[in-house]
Amino acid sequence: MNLFNEHLSNEQDWENILQSISAFTPLVEYILKKENMTMAEMENLTPGTNAVFKVGGYVIKIFAPIESNVEQRLPETEIFATQRANLLNVPAPKVIASGVVEDKYRFAYLITEYIEGVVITEAIKSMTDTEKVLFGRQLRNITDKMNTPCEPIHDIDVVNYENRCDCWCEYPEQFRKERLFHIASHKYGENVFVHADLCGDNILLTPHSRLYIIDFADAVLAPQNYEHARLYLEYGLDYDPKFLQGYFEDYTTEEFIDMCFNGFLLLDYDPEIINELIGTPNKFETLDDLRKCLTQKLVSLNKY
Repeated sequence: MNLFNEHLSNEQDWENILQSISAFTPLVEYILKKENMTMAEMENLTPGTNAVFKVGGYVIKIFAPIESNVEQRLPETEIFATQRANLLNVPAPKVIASGVVEDKYRFAYLITEYIEGVVITEAIKSMTDTEKVLFGRQLRNITDKMNTPCEPIHDIDVVNYENRCDCWCEYPEQFRKERLFHIASHKYGENVFVHADLCGDNILLTPHSRLYIIDFADAVLAPQNYEHARLYLEYGLDYDPKFLQGYFEDYTTEEFIDMCFNGFLLLDYDPEIINELIGTPNKFETLDDLRKCLTQKLVSLNKY
């Protein structure tokens, strides 16, 4: 076959072509025909790591092939995780089809239903304080349903792989030693399924005020506070206390601080994001410095 004619040898090549409808049209037409589906007008959706298009009432995601040198999770992760969400009645797009096309490159793909909605990063701007609290509660109900025991997804270990978290490499040596010792000695509890990327662009608010979760590419088995700490990091940057109050309303002050502190130590975020939220590495000689910083930020929420 000769469906995709662009050359891919690095990440920049992939980024340059990521949203090109003309480049992907022959491949999309072939995939839909293969799945006995009807071709319709292709539209761009929010760009990410992979090529994503709206075609009629469906979303088709074409995963970056290995030749693009894009660092990402396996396509099987997102396919499995989205199907699991469907089985648990978690509000997520229904999986329609998935597979692989062997063309110039090996393209894995996933087709789901299209959900009409606004990303939360936009929707929250016009919400009242009461609506933000309700949004936080609704999202917490969803994560509680998702964050349950699950069969292995892949071999990523967020607790025991000490070199995984590059975002901590610039911290003082004493801090890094204490962090590893604390993680090794702390009882994090059982690993559960976590979405691990509940950023504003991955949560949709439908016209009927229902939340939908999309993009399960970063799903992983981890302690539940890994999900919660990542979520706090996402929304702490916008510092919206009403949403955070709704999501964490069943925590006491001390429980909230412990959850964020222990979850933070497992994170593998972009260092610039962590620096923006809690400060630059030179501020933290020890773990106690981090706990004090988090305490100051968290107790400033109205609830606490």
